[in-house]
Amino acid sequence: MNKRILLVDDDIVQLKLFEKLLSTNGYTCKIALSVDEAEQQLINEIPDLIISDYQMPVKNGFDFRKKLLGSDLYKSIPFLFLTSVNDDSFIQQGLDLKAIDYISKGTPSAQVLSKIDNLMQSVREHYERSLSEIKVIAEKLNLRNMPKTAPELKLFEIGYFNRSYQDHPGGDFIDFIKINERYTFVVLGDVMGKKWGAWFFSFSFLSYIRSAIRLCVFEGNFSLPEIMAKLNRVIHSDEILSDIFSTLSILLIDDEDGKIKYTGAGDLPLLKYELNKDTLTSYQSDGILLGFSANNTFNEIELELKAGEELYLISDGMIDFEVNGAIKSDLNLLKSKLHDLKHQGKSTIAIKESLFNKTKSQVDDCSIIILSKKNPHEDQKTTN
Repeated sequence: MNKRILLVDDDIVQLKLFEKLLSTNGYTCKIALSVDEAEQQLINEIPDLIISDYQMPVKNGFDFRKKLLGSDLYKSIPFLFLTSVNDDSFIQQGLDLKAIDYISKGTPSAQVLSKIDNLMQSVREHYERSLSEIKVIAEKLNLRNMPKTAPELKLFEIGYFNRSYQDHPGGDFIDFIKINERYTFVVLGDVMGKKWGAWFFSFSFLSYIRSAIRLCVFEGNFSLPEIMAKLNRVIHSDEILSDIFSTLSILLIDDEDGKIKYTGAGDLPLLKYELNKDTLTSYQSDGILLGFSANNTFNEIELELKAGEELYLISDGMIDFEVNGAIKSDLNLLKSKLHDLKHQGKSTIAIKESLFNKTKSQVDDCSIIILSKKNPHEDQKTTN
């Protein structure tokens, strides 16, 4: 869990002292000299803790706290008051506003750190208990947006990997729908948004996707554009999902003739490592986000893989990163990494370990599906 703190105080000297103390002890700090600045900071990023002075001009710490309590998005952020006024009435007023505690500006540094460390540990333990309970309930209800294993295929191997943002359940979802020994659908989607909201909606999207594929196949229809179009119309007409959008990539694998078909909706390009050219080629779908318009049209791209070649389906967390507090995206950087790894002859597991290195800065859910062609002269096993 990240340890991000928003510090709010109109005294720049005091602010910088607190920032230095906390940043040198493992915390990431953002500072604001006023309530208005703090509110702008919250638009860009939600911290794990807010420490705010009581007394500030124009809008004071009490005004700030009252506004946060009126917001569903911000009211649950742990809040500490910082004060130079050891007045019982001030302290009580802050505690009545559901502040967890207060810190006097004269408190020794060691005590400040201990108080904040203990608070963050308590928040972490509470979060882990809640997450564990929700996961247990989800398992009992068979709610899962990531499969336990990939299907075994004759001609292909499938590897898939996911790491959610800040260990929260997220909006990325993966599914494998094996129709029979010949046809298998591979699904990767990303519900817009982060954390719990996106996670809950991912089950609705997955349910529609599975139903659309099954119903079309039952009618003998394996056309990916038609499956996607029907799925899109249903999602667009769903009142609950009317303001929720999702990207989607679908592969249809023919495990007899070795052909692969692809379509997408608002997704990142499908990437293919081509052995003879030693390059990564991008294949971009035409479709826009699922549910964005009732009459979206979708295209279908047919591909073939040779032994040693791979296809990559990716969510946008794979290309997003943070630089000086700003979120950047760079598809070419990911392509360069994948090319270098393949050029070095790295295995699927080695690629996964490199791309999902825990030291890598992560700003969103990260998911990748890797489809490779088996070497007919080797007895290879599927790697998950």
